[in-house]
Amino acid sequence: MLLDTASLYFRAYFGVPDTVRAADGTPVNAVRGLLDFIARLVQDHRPDTLVACMDADWRPAWRVELIPTYKAHRVAEETPEGPDVEETPDTLSPQAPVIEAVLDALGIARAEAAGYEADDVIGTLATAAKGPVDIVTGDRDLYQLVDDARGVRVLYPLKGVGTLQLTDEELLRGKYGVDGAGYAELALLRGDPSDGLPGVPGVGEKTAAKLLATYGDVAGIVAAAEDPRSKVTPAQRKRLLEARPYLAVAPKVVRVATDVELAPFDPALPSAPRDPEALAALAERWNLGGSLERLLAVLRA
Repeated sequence: MLLDTASLYFRAYFGVPDTVRAADGTPVNAVRGLLDFIARLVQDHRPDTLVACMDADWRPAWRVELIPTYKAHRVAEETPEGPDVEETPDTLSPQAPVIEAVLDALGIARAEAAGYEADDVIGTLATAAKGPVDIVTGDRDLYQLVDDARGVRVLYPLKGVGTLQLTDEELLRGKYGVDGAGYAELALLRGDPSDGLPGVPGVGEKTAAKLLATYGDVAGIVAAAEDPRSKVTPAQRKRLLEARPYLAVAPKVVRVATDVELAPFDPALPSAPRDPEALAALAERWNLGGSLERLLAVLRA
């Protein structure tokens, strides 16, 4: 099981009231919400291994170089030496280091790589996995990794993590008209305002799916647009040809990396805390209460 950690703790932050606080009044709703999420996931799915995948760089320079608008609207402060500071709620940012410390004390593996997003870490681990993989994320970008033949599926939270959409290729074909491999191409054609991807003007989800069904992939679509004998409509031909500079670089930006170099880690799900003393101190300092106890009980079971 691979967790898109930031995606989950963002959901926890907005799903758990900020009245959940430490003794000094500091909100810990994201921390406790994430612990509850993990407890529920382990209880319901019993993974053999679990990795909390992290964003070492939420807006990698190599992606921005190709598409400057990539996540640009979410930059709170540019950092020349990188990574840029992401705009996040004032009471969420301080909770991220607490989450990392709690996961480390528990012995739940964390994985990240300088210059890459959690998506890339997930792509690398999912691609290298020998057996079935469940990816837990609220980010549809990771649908591109769904692969029935390899047992890779996405568990997409619809309401908390108690109600998960089990995303396999059948669901993708029914909902979007593409399989996992085709989802990235659909996304780049359609565009994604939340990631600053412009897409091809006038090409929405349904049109993108039809073009991919007819011409196979983005390269095939561009080739058809360049061929005056093809059945691409005049309006679509004009838009696609004008979008060629974007379409030349967008696939590299949108597709997750699958060959990221990661430091060694132990993904085994712990049955007891790695550092009980540190965990006890964190529990007291941050009032982790029942959320931590529930997770520990599930890990012991």
